[in-house]
Amino acid sequence: MSRAHVLLGLTLSCLASLGVAASQQSRGFLVDGEFDVVPVLEPAPAKGDPRYETDRTIFRATRALKGSPRWQLATADADYSVPALMNDFSCAAGVQLTPQSAPKLAALVQRAGADTGAQTGHAKEVFRRDRPFVIDRGPVCQAPAQLYDERAHHMSYDYPSGHTTWGWTWALVLTAAIPERAQEILTRGRAYGDSRFVCGAHNESAVEAGMQSASATMALVSTKPAYQAALGEVRAELAALRAGGAAPARDCAAEARLLEQRVMPRLPR
Repeated sequence: MSRAHVLLGLTLSCLASLGVAASQQSRGFLVDGEFDVVPVLEPAPAKGDPRYETDRTIFRATRALKGSPRWQLATADADYSVPALMNDFSCAAGVQLTPQSAPKLAALVQRAGADTGAQTGHAKEVFRRDRPFVIDRGPVCQAPAQLYDERAHHMSYDYPSGHTTWGWTWALVLTAAIPERAQEILTRGRAYGDSRFVCGAHNESAVEAGMQSASATMALVSTKPAYQAALGEVRAELAALRAGGAAPARDCAAEARLLEQRVMPRLPR
């Protein structure tokens, strides 16, 4: 079996776990070979790189957050199903989002996520960086068994963060659809990524790389006429929903207070 087929299989497995419909799993907006995010990204930190030790410092320092409200949010953010992500972004969007109330949004993000997820999956296989809890001991908010790659028979790789890529894809599509809520949406997207190093499932550098991978891929995806047409339908769908939809089911005030916390520890100079 070729490496390309292995990568495709891993990507489809990941997308299936994200709740992407089978008919959409392999159908993004980009064609094979059109884009490669790896040259865009900084190489993953390695021993001897100051970023490597910074990641270790951040992992060790953020273990103190175990049991805190921010840890609880990171634990909830580990659920990357479509209904969970729509609920996660409901406060930011200003209306309760569900697959039933916003099906066009769900379909568009899933299709764009096929592209961003494939690029991040490819980068993981190139860089093959270990997750932080493999390098240093410490509690993780997500069972390590959930991060094990059954196909490859080893712990899935750290860099870039797939969760962050997925969350940032949601943030970018929602921002394009509801630009007047851009600050709230992008703040929630940033916090969703932060949840991965709070959780201990990813290094902080992997979170940054996940955001960059999604942004770079979406810069090309957003130029496609099919994406632009679908986005127009999503804008109309969300405008109608916000005009008469249900208020978010989450405690938005409590969530806003959590998002105001900057969880990055002070690093020695």
